[in-house]
Amino acid sequence: MMRHENAIPPRDNTVMPQADFLNAPFPDPAEIDADLAGPQRFFNRELSWLAFNWRVLEEADNARVPLLERLRFLSISATNLDEFFTVRVAGLRELALAGNTTPSVDGLTPAEQLVLINAQARRLMQAQQAIWNRLRDEMQAEGIVICARDGLDDADMAHLKDTFLNQIFPVLSPLAIDPAHPFPFIPNAGFALALQLERKSDKKALQALLPIPQQIDRFVRLPAADGKDRFLPMEELLLVFLDALFPGYRAKGHCAFRVLRDSDLEVEDEAEDLVREFEVALKRRRRGEVVRLKISADAPKGLRQTIMRELQASEDAVVEVQGLQGMTDLKELVLPHRHDLLWPPFNPRVPERVQDHDGDMFAAIRQKDMLLHHPYETFDMVVRFLQQAARDPDVLAIKQTFYRTSRDSPIVAALCEAAENGKSVTALVELKARFDEAANIRVSRRLERAGAHVVYGFINYKTHAKISTVVRREAGKLVTYTHYGTGNYHPITARIYTDLSLFTCDGALGRDATKVFNYLSGYAQPVGLENLAISPINLKSTLIDLIEREAAFAAEGKPAEIWAKMNSIVEPDVIDALYRASQAGVKINLVIRGICGLRPGVKGLSENIRVKSIVGRFLEHSRIVCFGNGHGLPAKKARVFISSADWMGRNLNRRVETLVQIRNATVKAQIVSQIMAANLADVAQSWVLQPDGTYARAETDGLDNPFSCHRFFMENPSLSGRGSAGASDVPELAHSKD
Repeated sequence: MMRHENAIPPRDNTVMPQADFLNAPFPDPAEIDADLAGPQRFFNRELSWLAFNWRVLEEADNARVPLLERLRFLSISATNLDEFFTVRVAGLRELALAGNTTPSVDGLTPAEQLVLINAQARRLMQAQQAIWNRLRDEMQAEGIVICARDGLDDADMAHLKDTFLNQIFPVLSPLAIDPAHPFPFIPNAGFALALQLERKSDKKALQALLPIPQQIDRFVRLPAADGKDRFLPMEELLLVFLDALFPGYRAKGHCAFRVLRDSDLEVEDEAEDLVREFEVALKRRRRGEVVRLKISADAPKGLRQTIMRELQASEDAVVEVQGLQGMTDLKELVLPHRHDLLWPPFNPRVPERVQDHDGDMFAAIRQKDMLLHHPYETFDMVVRFLQQAARDPDVLAIKQTFYRTSRDSPIVAALCEAAENGKSVTALVELKARFDEAANIRVSRRLERAGAHVVYGFINYKTHAKISTVVRREAGKLVTYTHYGTGNYHPITARIYTDLSLFTCDGALGRDATKVFNYLSGYAQPVGLENLAISPINLKSTLIDLIEREAAFAAEGKPAEIWAKMNSIVEPDVIDALYRASQAGVKINLVIRGICGLRPGVKGLSENIRVKSIVGRFLEHSRIVCFGNGHGLPAKKARVFISSADWMGRNLNRRVETLVQIRNATVKAQIVSQIMAANLADVAQSWVLQPDGTYARAETDGLDNPFSCHRFFMENPSLSGRGSAGASDVPELAHSKD
């Protein structure tokens, strides 16, 4: 994997000239020794995901990123890897143990994938330890010190004794391990100390466990001079106070271990009470089989054997760790008061048009369609839209989907208020949103108590579409205001995820949204959709038709281009359609943050396809696709869509998703000439996918100010959100063709 170190770019920004990216020639196609009609035309999904997590980890080692933000990236890479093992690896492991040898589309069996995953994951974890050691040294130079127990002085000990007795000791449960005290259950992501003890009076041996509760901080603050921060890891503190936990014993050996369990859910298809069935399934998840056991590399042999036996962990599931375990907890050390070591603060904008209408969302939307680009434009506008609807006496009904939302969601509160105010409120709550099932059960019960009508959609399909409708009485008729999003209704993640919010009172888009809600609540399959395609009905076929139509333009000698942006692409039929389009001469630029199963730049297969991944301050999450429609890109006559769906089998075949066509000229210009153009122009945060599956940082050599799309969006307002000031002074990166 190639990595290029660059100096920190200036804070001011420049607009990248159009010719530097839109008109740049495609690289010479690579000669790949592969069967272009066989499985080697695809990259493996799991290995591609690991490659993405390598890119995340690379940001932890990127000198252009502020120090504590690098620490945050390290924590994110660890959290990502944990979830990968508890879901994806757990599923593959189950298939392999059952003797399943069915290959994935890239030709690898579950067992073969596990071997490759294991090797890559172990390399990744070794790299995490090496980067942590470097970051810890840099943090120490900046006055943030991670101490060890053998470096504590008397003042430290006095402080720690008070902290231990009053804040930690009451929640600990030291456990002996013997016939009368069986080995306790260690939950998923559970962290514990295992101890070999010896009674001082007669030297009788005892094995014991000290589970570390997840409810307490991993790092304990120590006394420090002004401007300094000192911490002691919790496992070190517990070893200091073993006498208080096991009086009369001395430690002869110890180790730390951490458990990851199978976290996939199995739900009965014919469950009479879906909420109750999910509550039972969540309890089963907590007790899933161990898929990874991380243990100290110097663990005493007897303790290691006991832990493996009691947890029923196979040898191939064990990872010996020389260093820090549970790196996900490093996020605790991203200290908010150390502004000098964090990204400069950024306050999302309130769109000028909303301000022109004194904050009235309905008036702003009536003026014309409005597309907000989060987090650059504040997600508070989505919240305000629903809060105003809840209190507006002219609003009759609200319908809303929920896939993920925050614990104390202001959107849920607004819907509850609306229901209590006598409005008709329908909420589609998706119980199957992985790792948010329990939260969504709480949301559904809160809404029901307020008087809202709660539905759960389909048992076999997840509802991933992001739609909200408000029906308002205006001048004796009913007007439907609609919000279509590419991301979740989650005010917290909306601060760091880049997503799009389309607000409209267009009648066709309102009718389409109503038909989708009727499909979710009454299984009435929508007919006559005007500006919308939905999965699992016609979204995939619509995409393939649009790709093939672009190939037909190329065959006729007309300009033919496709730009698309999403999180992942692995759906084989869609990838094959893109290959055929490339072979027909369509120029295809893809911005794929995470998993990419498509192999670009291969002679005879994909020489007209380029793929890049942007990893930086914000998490790229919006889904966009643009078709030149016989005019190339950018063009006023292009067909432009936003979507809730990545191009994956689950999204296109097993979920309810939306693909929304954008017809408003200003919104189209914003998406094509501003958002997509900036993403394609970015070099500061971009990685380019090579034909062999590796990623190389975009070249920035010789550039004094490498272009960053994130910085561009922070500094320039969205076109469709401009108000009376007009959009004439907004820099555009690309100018539309006729």
